[in-house]
Amino acid sequence: MGWYRDNCRQLPWRRNLSLYRIWVSEVMLQQTQVKTVIPYFLRFMETWPALENLAAANLETVLKAWEGLGYYARARNLHKAAGIVVRDMDGVIPNDYKGFKGLPGVGDYIASAVLSIAEAKPHAVVDGNVKRVLARLFCVDTPVNHNAAHKAYKAIAETLLYKKDPGTYNQALMELGALICTPKRPDCTSCPLAGECCAREKRVTEVFPRRMEKKKVPTVHIAVGIVRKNGKVLITRRALDGLLGGLWEFPGGKVEPKEVAEQGCVREIREETGIETGNLQFLTRVFHAYTHFKIEMDVFFCDYISGHVILNGPIDHKWVSVDQLHQFPFPRANLKFMELIRV
Repeated sequence: MGWYRDNCRQLPWRRNLSLYRIWVSEVMLQQTQVKTVIPYFLRFMETWPALENLAAANLETVLKAWEGLGYYARARNLHKAAGIVVRDMDGVIPNDYKGFKGLPGVGDYIASAVLSIAEAKPHAVVDGNVKRVLARLFCVDTPVNHNAAHKAYKAIAETLLYKKDPGTYNQALMELGALICTPKRPDCTSCPLAGECCAREKRVTEVFPRRMEKKKVPTVHIAVGIVRKNGKVLITRRALDGLLGGLWEFPGGKVEPKEVAEQGCVREIREETGIETGNLQFLTRVFHAYTHFKIEMDVFFCDYISGHVILNGPIDHKWVSVDQLHQFPFPRANLKFMELIRV
């Protein structure tokens, strides 16, 4: 832990180890790089400096602040959990594992990280960095992406936990993985654990951590329409649950195998909104990757032809000017062509 005190990064959430601040930071850091999180965290704390502020906020405003960070269920769960704490727990965040883990979006990692760092509770943290360090340190054969990985690495981490200062210990192990024991070209000569590392001793550092071969990620062809009517464009809001829940987007959807993109665009808009469109003009093609699939999105300008909006799937719609689009939270795939829109 001496290495950590001398070499740790000066990150904004480490300046004040309150339960709320650490909770927000750890939620943001899930599956997201530190350099990406820092500006989001700073803006989030400036806007909602206390849990009560977040609980009172409108969900759409929170999603807008999260825009571009991805994995929006994190924001929805954090907002929902804040409301529960304020409404049902007198605004006091539970500082015990069972109580905290019972909140929406809080799993073992979040509970262990937040409570050990902010409350010095003796819970070992296991994330990607920790698994990599432990896999090399002990030549662990369990693939880090296997279903049994978390349980296996958690058991090892618990036996090593320094219970007198679990927060610093957990952060030190994660920092070691982030700065020294990196996925490629680990800096073994600078590692404080080099003398105890099984993988280094056996010269098999590149073999660990072991991983199961991933299945090929499918690509889905999507067609999206920017529907124009009287100088405004149509946007729809996704249902609150599921992928990208609560975000706004331009209507469209999956192109069927025997369709061309233009046909799929018109059909999807009709099925989602009940209106007819025409005079399609190709704008751009966007590529975007999600966790389990990729999309290839063809974007078209469309003219409104007829009909009244009757939603089937989306929960809300608006006709807005191009200048108003920045007020709404959109998925990153939509943001990739936003600057090209002119009405």
